[in-house]
Amino acid sequence: MPGVSTELGVGQEEHAVGAASTREPQTSQASLPRGIWGSLLGTDFSITHRQIGNWNTRVLEMGTGDELLILLPGTGGHLEAYSRNLAKLGSQFRVVAYDWPGHGFTSLAQADLELPAYLEHLDGVIDSFGAESAHLCGESLGGWVAAKYAAAHPERVRRIVLNTPGGTMSAPDVMARIRDLSQAAADDPTEERIRKRLEWLMADPASVTDELVAVRQAIYSQPGFAQSMRHILCLQDPTIRQRNLITDDELAAIRAETLVVWTSDDPSGPAAAGLQMAERIPAARFALIEGAGHWPQWEQSAVFNELVANFLREGLSR
Repeated sequence: MPGVSTELGVGQEEHAVGAASTREPQTSQASLPRGIWGSLLGTDFSITHRQIGNWNTRVLEMGTGDELLILLPGTGGHLEAYSRNLAKLGSQFRVVAYDWPGHGFTSLAQADLELPAYLEHLDGVIDSFGAESAHLCGESLGGWVAAKYAAAHPERVRRIVLNTPGGTMSAPDVMARIRDLSQAAADDPTEERIRKRLEWLMADPASVTDELVAVRQAIYSQPGFAQSMRHILCLQDPTIRQRNLITDDELAAIRAETLVVWTSDDPSGPAAAGLQMAERIPAARFALIEGAGHWPQWEQSAVFNELVANFLREGLSR
């Protein structure tokens, strides 16, 4: 598969790390897929708000499959991060993407958001669709939440994709960078500051489209969003982060078959971090996507879609 260096069990980690040196050329602007909403042309989907606990939650739903697949975005993110994946995944699953508490166009946060708040909210989302269980696909913070949720509620989780997941590292320079770029963009949501925050996520700055900047600028310009961002970013405080990290015992408690996805250019940490995570999950495999940063689902969407669809499809026959 072009752009994927390997997909393998955790006993072959040395090949995955070495594969990063034979990366694909970075994606050019001309070859990028259609825009956020252009990617959904010809599909049926709905965007509504659902009351999940105390949170008026913005939710996108697509597809009519028998199994529920929930897509979980990253810190400061929003459901549009998955716009290039919805059509493909929605052809096989009932797909849900939503804005976290304090994020996007969901209710803004009035207090710090630690992992228990996100776990409770995810549990409520699954309940709101009348599902007993769901597949989870989480990027960054989304992977962090997915892993903890799977450990705490194994009966509610089918298969998991942990896409450049957070929750196992506490690198002071990375945490400071996320905090500074995110808060600056929320405090003063100019095109320049928003673009700078988004470019940090990408291997190729040209991956940041004007449309993506405009969407995030509209979200970050909401009255009260700057304060909500402060509550979101509490997880970048070393003390708060430490008590929310994914433990080795939690990784060992995950019973769902799991795909850990890392990239050749992830600014949050090296591929070895993903490999170590996969090693600690009993039924995990690892894949490295080349020519992508922290958002492979956006920068290498065709590769990501095929990889994830194939992995999840395996579970449909069991």
